[in-house]
Amino acid sequence: MTTLRAAALVALLALAAGCQSDDTADDPAAGPATAAPTAAPTGSVEPFAATSTPSASTPGVTAANTAEVCGEVDRLILAGSKKLAADSAAATKDKETTPDELNDRLKRTIAGLAGDVRRQAARAEDPEIEKLIGDVAKQLDGGAKAASPAKWLGETFVDIPPKLARECHA
Repeated sequence: MTTLRAAALVALLALAAGCQSDDTADDPAAGPATAAPTAAPTGSVEPFAATSTPSASTPGVTAANTAEVCGEVDRLILAGSKKLAADSAAATKDKETTPDELNDRLKRTIAGLAGDVRRQAARAEDPEIEKLIGDVAKQLDGGAKAASPAKWLGETFVDIPPKLARECHA
């Protein structure tokens, strides 16, 4: 049962990392703070119709849908963290769940999250944001294929939310 408890702890730590502030709230130069998401994604996201696309040569201008896409990725990561924590907690309570069954459940959840994040990358109009989010999807693919997804959560997944907070912005 120690493996199951460790997996639950790692998933909860990943969830906590996803909820951490990026420390820009106290920095007036960092711009306005964004509100935390209040609802999990519904699964189907309507494409955003941009009214204009900034040119790549215009400095300081990002694509019209960058804030929306980054916000949706944040919501997906948060919802995925909650699902991973719930999977781990349920396995910890269910004394008949084996470590292999928990690993399979975590891998499926991470794989689903990777697909959701990849769809957001495809929506991004800013090539840098598309690459950033695509790279996150690739990291999640790695977690879905990891021999120990619980270990991957504690070593890699916990770094994703702070990276997105730093680099995925409008």
